[in-house]
Amino acid sequence: MIVGCVREIKESENRVGLMPTHAFEYVNAGHTVVVESGLGVASGFTDELYSEAGATVVDSAEAVWAQVDMMIKVKEPLESEYPLMRAGQILFTYLHLADNAPLTQALVDRKVTAFAYETVADPQGRLPLLRPMSEVAGRLSIQQGAKYLEGHYGGKGILLSGVPGVHGGHVVIIGAGVVGMSACKTALGTGASVSILDTNLDRLAYIEDVFNGRVNTIFSDEHNIQEELKRADIVIGSVLIPGDKAPKLVRREHLELMEKGTVLVDVAIDQGGCFETSKPTTHQNPIFIDSGIVHYCVTNMPGAVPQTSTHALGNATIRYGLEIANRGALEAIQSNEGLFNGLNAYDGHITNAAVARSQNFEYNNMKNTLKG
Repeated sequence: MIVGCVREIKESENRVGLMPTHAFEYVNAGHTVVVESGLGVASGFTDELYSEAGATVVDSAEAVWAQVDMMIKVKEPLESEYPLMRAGQILFTYLHLADNAPLTQALVDRKVTAFAYETVADPQGRLPLLRPMSEVAGRLSIQQGAKYLEGHYGGKGILLSGVPGVHGGHVVIIGAGVVGMSACKTALGTGASVSILDTNLDRLAYIEDVFNGRVNTIFSDEHNIQEELKRADIVIGSVLIPGDKAPKLVRREHLELMEKGTVLVDVAIDQGGCFETSKPTTHQNPIFIDSGIVHYCVTNMPGAVPQTSTHALGNATIRYGLEIANRGALEAIQSNEGLFNGLNAYDGHITNAAVARSQNFEYNNMKNTLKG
């Protein structure tokens, strides 16, 4: 199989879908690797490293798209890339289709075989290809929240850690998954007080145990969310429904409950966001203020730390990518339940039930296709 990787064109996205060491793994397995020149510069990888790994380096993204059977990326294709996709081509990347109707339609129209990192699930229901970026985003959410608490950004002017004689800030985390756990670790490290809300009592008990009671674990319902918002300095939104849109747990009327200058960090923005007032922002223009509340809604938070993020993501995706390349898409989904769950589009059909529901597409169950 011919496997390729191009530079990401999303604003301030410097992560790389394929590292030189993993390009070598594909070549060593008998595949051809083609990459765009300059692919890895921002993540610390030169063209020479790709060449030494056995990859062919070409001058343009168009030349890569035209050759490859499988394209490995980090972020979803943007509109200018839609015409470069072709029928039967395999796309292996983050897609987040639940809130992206144009890309969903493009994948269907162009009959692309599309695997989404964020819906690959193991037998325990865990999301191994989402986890590394969730860990990065959870840590960054506190780092960015603390920054935008500063007064000249419109924040309260609070130092999250506090100083001797002056209390620190209070962080409220909605969602106790991987993002929430990572945010907890980082927030506690600053000296802030932390509350985390979730409906999963087992998960809350686990967090209570892991952090030895230093985190306030609270059942997530309307009353408790409102009470926590009243005393929050930073609110982290980290609720995830794999493949589907995030629920709007903080509504517009809730902004009036919070003190002016409170910071909302919506880590679920790729899935539509879990704050009603959220709208996508970029690393160049990361925040906006609505009703006196600072909103940070960057859609590719881990792109701010590309070297860390690229290594973490590549280490997670390589074995799945090799399985697709070695077996082909259909055999891979038959032998690997995780990849079956990761398949979002095939031959003009949407093959993930949550994506189909969110975008009003007919759902095609691939188990029926495989039987046929």
